[in-house]
Amino acid sequence: MNNNSTSGTSGTSGPSGTSRQGQDGRALPGASFWQLLSRSLQFRFVALSLGLLLLVQIASFVLIGSSVERSVRAAIRQELAAAEPLLLRLLATDAARRRERSELQDLRTMLRLHVALLVRTVDGRHASRWQVTGHSLDAAQADALQRRLLSDAAPALPASGALPEPMPLGPEAFDGRLVALPDDGAQQTSALLLQSVDAAVAPSRRLQWTLLGLSLAGVLLFALGSVLAARRITTPLSALTRSAWRLGKGDYDAAVQVKSADELGELARAFEHMRLAMREREGEIRRLAFRDTLTHLPNREQFRADLREAIVRANRHGIPCSILMLDLDRFKHVNDVLGHRFGDRLLCQVALRLAEEAQRGPDVVARLGGDEFAVLLNEADAKAARRVAERVLRVFDTPLKLDDHTVDLGTGIGIASCPSHGIEADLLMSRAEIAMYSAKSRQAGIVVYEPALDSASDESLSLLSELRRAVDREQLRLYLQPKVALQTGEVVGAEALVRWQHPTRGLVAPLSFIPFAERTGFIRVLTGWMIERGAAALHQLHAEGRKLKLSINLSTRDLLDQDLPPKLEQTLRQHSMDPSMLCLEITESAIMDDPQRALATLERLHGIGLKLSIDDFGTGYSSLAYLKRLPVDELKIDKSFVLSMERDLDDAKIVRSTVDLAHNLGLSVVAEGVENAKAWTLLEGLRCDEAQGFFIAQPMPHEQFGAWVRRWVPPKRERLDTEFAALV
Repeated sequence: MNNNSTSGTSGTSGPSGTSRQGQDGRALPGASFWQLLSRSLQFRFVALSLGLLLLVQIASFVLIGSSVERSVRAAIRQELAAAEPLLLRLLATDAARRRERSELQDLRTMLRLHVALLVRTVDGRHASRWQVTGHSLDAAQADALQRRLLSDAAPALPASGALPEPMPLGPEAFDGRLVALPDDGAQQTSALLLQSVDAAVAPSRRLQWTLLGLSLAGVLLFALGSVLAARRITTPLSALTRSAWRLGKGDYDAAVQVKSADELGELARAFEHMRLAMREREGEIRRLAFRDTLTHLPNREQFRADLREAIVRANRHGIPCSILMLDLDRFKHVNDVLGHRFGDRLLCQVALRLAEEAQRGPDVVARLGGDEFAVLLNEADAKAARRVAERVLRVFDTPLKLDDHTVDLGTGIGIASCPSHGIEADLLMSRAEIAMYSAKSRQAGIVVYEPALDSASDESLSLLSELRRAVDREQLRLYLQPKVALQTGEVVGAEALVRWQHPTRGLVAPLSFIPFAERTGFIRVLTGWMIERGAAALHQLHAEGRKLKLSINLSTRDLLDQDLPPKLEQTLRQHSMDPSMLCLEITESAIMDDPQRALATLERLHGIGLKLSIDDFGTGYSSLAYLKRLPVDELKIDKSFVLSMERDLDDAKIVRSTVDLAHNLGLSVVAEGVENAKAWTLLEGLRCDEAQGFFIAQPMPHEQFGAWVRRWVPPKRERLDTEFAALV
């Protein structure tokens, strides 16, 4: 990380709230299972169909059951009423009335009904309770009948005729009819005809349960059919929905694959036709917007977009990129003498030559307009770009032959590189253009940009003077960004950063003055200011009972400064500081500029007792060869890997490997760029030691740091996706 640069994160973000639905229309975590089902057309279709069917089946079962019971009771009553005359004839004499149980069983066989003879004594106006004198029932049923006749709670028997309701006798219920027999004076005799309701209903019940089983089987078959039918509708609809989302995002390559001969198939064919038409129109629009119609090379807009991507890669991986800018000498004269059509054909020939000589695999050759061309060289610094420019110049040494004309064209080439000459696309193009016009005016052929070529470079002297005044007039501000131990959630330190409170420009971002300070050597003054103010702030925090460590960035010039170790010793003594509470962060590139000299300085700093950290680890190429020799205590994983690790499995694996490597070497690991809870959880699971980033806190004035620490509450763990959870 650059000395006193901005925080180890890019952009502002915090814990993201749970979203119910993503941009592609898919449900996200946070919605319950039933909420997800209720949104499904297939679920609603099947649920509605099965619900209606089950409602009909249940209603039918209940109605049939009640109808069967009513029908059976009516049949029993008819049977009992029909048996009454026959019973009276059989019991017409006194002898028949006094039949024994065996003879009553014969009556049961003939009538197919149970018979019970009841007697009660009549004394004046009062009658005693009924007594069972004979019956065809079994003993338990007879006892139950006698107890019921003697019970005060049981309803009284009618004088004759059907019982008002079935009579429970043991486990069975009996419907009955009381038949009055001729009196013999002091006694009243009646016969009770009984028929088991349960026995009569049993065949119907068995049939009813059979029907229920068949109904359930039918429901299952209907459910299966409903699911298949719903799937036949919803599967193509889901495919069409995904296609619609892809089309909405501008992805026109994936074909709409729904094979069906019905209306859904028709809709799918319409979607496919729309996709092809949109892809064709989009391609034509992009061609017109980003391609030069004459040479078919990328135009200025496309070149600017490609340059932005190259700058991002350069910043992420530490690989420089460069651009060449050129325009043709005497081309206006060609147009005036030979005509614009000839000039257009000549430009096409120039484009072909440039593509052959200057373009490698990832490089870009573009026509910016008129006779102006540009070449983007990926993975090339200014020296490599100059070699390519020399080849291009040799191409123009050979005249172009077109029809019967030989045209001698010259050119001037300007070169600008990232990050040496800027880290913004428009700035690089502007500076390459300045160098190109300088090459043409000097007739130098090739010129690499330098600030002296730019009329705006006069501002450099002014900026340097303002920076000196900023230090003298207390315009610089110390900011702190917290570092938190992932395993415990405790705040263990902070990184010191600098801001410039300009009297007229307001708060100036570090990128506006730190690179300039590094180029001019003023960075040493800024580093001294940072160490002094950081030590004072750390001393104050320790006085408040907060034992925190402070990290300060060192630039390449700082690392090569032989006076830095004694300056630090003096500062530590002045503030009575424990050296182990101060950590110096050094970038890999700073070490690689002069490894031997950097190693000597690091050994002296380590001997003082200071902690040393390798910042932006993973962006260099040679650091592993020196890592085992460097007296460092900590590795700081570059934010380019942390920012997307919860979405990019490869970045997560790189982080895990880096953590394992550091721990195997006895080093602690700090991850910068932690911007959400999932990154926190994943880093904790990977056993990373510390973290910093906007998810924890943005850089803040050091006066506010103590209050923030008191309010700090560690976040809760987030649930990780399966493939990421498998890493931890």
